[in-house]
Amino acid sequence: MIFTTQTQLVGSLHAARATGVFDRRFAHYAKADLLIVDDFGLKPLRPPHDEDFHDLIAERYERAATILTSNLDFEEWGDAFPANKVLGAATLDRLRHGAYRVILDGESYRAPRPLPEASTARSENTPKSALAKAARNA
Repeated sequence: MIFTTQTQLVGSLHAARATGVFDRRFAHYAKADLLIVDDFGLKPLRPPHDEDFHDLIAERYERAATILTSNLDFEEWGDAFPANKVLGAATLDRLRHGAYRVILDGESYRAPRPLPEASTARSENTPKSALAKAARNA
């Protein structure tokens, strides 16, 4: 099993291409029994990353399990391929075929927590940077 984000995945393939180990890195992702790609579509895929992502999905198609998570509605997934809509449609077609969609609807567990009362009241002598530091440490 491999868990990665879309950004890490395409960045890893890009770095592998630059260092001459692309085929080996691609095979690593392609042969994993389960590939989980988090944050799909958070950042648009640009060439050659869109092509690498498509090739990986095509290689895994009907051979191995792939899970994608996204904050986008499924209808918006095509927007992840702004430079090549046809490539995006082909990739999504492979992902959609035989897929199960699980939609989670609810509050984010990352919802901001309220600041402690001591940190919210600012005296005239408290510098803004101290407030920012207190907020980060809360």
